[in-house]
Amino acid sequence: MSEHIHLTPLDRISVTDAAAWHQVVAASMAHDLPGVPPPGPGQIHAQLTKPTLDSHRLTWLATGADRVPVGVAGLRLFTSPGRDHLAELELHVDPAHRRQGTGSRLLSAVVAACRTEDRRSLIVEAPADSPGEAFCERWMFRLALALDHLILRFDEVDGDKVRRLGDAEHPGYRLTGWTGTVPDDLAAAFAAAKNAMNDMPVGDLDYGSVDWDADRVRAMAQVIADRGDTLLTIAAVHDDGTMAGYTEILLPQGAPPRAQQYDTAVVPAHRGHGLGLWLKAAMVQRLRAEHLGVVEVETDNAEDNVHMLAVNRELGFRSYRRTREFQLDLPTA
Repeated sequence: MSEHIHLTPLDRISVTDAAAWHQVVAASMAHDLPGVPPPGPGQIHAQLTKPTLDSHRLTWLATGADRVPVGVAGLRLFTSPGRDHLAELELHVDPAHRRQGTGSRLLSAVVAACRTEDRRSLIVEAPADSPGEAFCERWMFRLALALDHLILRFDEVDGDKVRRLGDAEHPGYRLTGWTGTVPDDLAAAFAAAKNAMNDMPVGDLDYGSVDWDADRVRAMAQVIADRGDTLLTIAAVHDDGTMAGYTEILLPQGAPPRAQQYDTAVVPAHRGHGLGLWLKAAMVQRLRAEHLGVVEVETDNAEDNVHMLAVNRELGFRSYRRTREFQLDLPTA
């Protein structure tokens, strides 16, 4: 059946292309991830057309004989030192058009592009026990990391406990927060704290490392703003001026009710003082006070990240689904 599938590389994304992409992704997620809100049309258009940080994208649209969109693939090619060996795949096939070779055709195009771009590692995320997981196993991707997704629903949270945790005093530390780009006087300290994420558990993923500096944290915030999303940050600053930790929340464009947790990190020298729980509780307080349309927060943790899972569960997060990160190791010349 795959001979009836037509693959088109999308060099310039039109409004029609973005609408077709959204159609496929929404159908795929409704089937494989019921209860998980799919990205809206505006989010998809921004994802496909706005610049990314230290990377570029290749995209393909698969259509049937009647030119109906049946599958999509997006390949993010990282370009920064330490990650320029890496590519990240997003692949969806409309459930009504599966088992006709569409996914395999898309993956073949992706692998060929990875070889052209001299990539040795291709990573992809799939819901646990899903058709995507079976597809990865069939094509010899190896399981590299297991993730537990958790939800904090504000109508179920213990408000008194959150206030107690968020208002707790931590001698030697103070909280500060901002929206969007970090203030100039905190940029260098924030970049140094960002580098603490390089020791987060990544299982067997060949994920490389990221070297953060003040310019890079500003550029990241700009990328998020350009695609129409809002980034909220709360940080713990030590009396000596160093940033001890931070937590970030992403509010997707269109003000959907579910916010997404971005990074939470505590610098190694400041761990063991309860700062992670303090930061996250303060962020929940901020969301409930300033963003009344948000009713829940989703986060994910590696299943072996015992400490952060304990922090999230103490705050009231509950597990609700699992995903798997797979990696395909590609031969290099």
